[in-house]
Amino acid sequence: MARIKLDLPVNFPFTTELRVRITDVNYGGHLGNDAMLGLLHEARVRFLEHHGLNEGNIDGLGLIMTDSALVYKSEAFAGETLAISIALADFNKYGCDFMYRITEKTSRREVAWAKTGMVFFDYAKRAIQKIPQPFRDLFSPDAAV
Repeated sequence: MARIKLDLPVNFPFTTELRVRITDVNYGGHLGNDAMLGLLHEARVRFLEHHGLNEGNIDGLGLIMTDSALVYKSEAFAGETLAISIALADFNKYGCDFMYRITEKTSRREVAWAKTGMVFFDYAKRAIQKIPQPFRDLFSPDAAV
């Protein structure tokens, strides 16, 4: 079976911490896939808020997820605090990938690597749109510094 491979960036300019709740734990006694995506969503919202942005309205457009990938390195358990680091990569005409490195805060044990492909979306028109220039200027590696 082919395995998903993610190439993480070297630098992660943002990190937030989230606690694994008992409701995030599945029948295996560890953090579930669905809950991990929820934690990544919360971290992404915090990342955007840190930059004065709102996921539902960035220059009149929202974000919508086109794909996601999770590569687990170890289990995470209720009560643990996860440090979720975020970097942006692979910019294209319509969006980019949010890349995540998830570690357990105290031990620094790697829990997972992840990515969510995000594109800009006009919810009124129900259509994908080009990246707003202010977003590109703020985050794109080819933006003028």
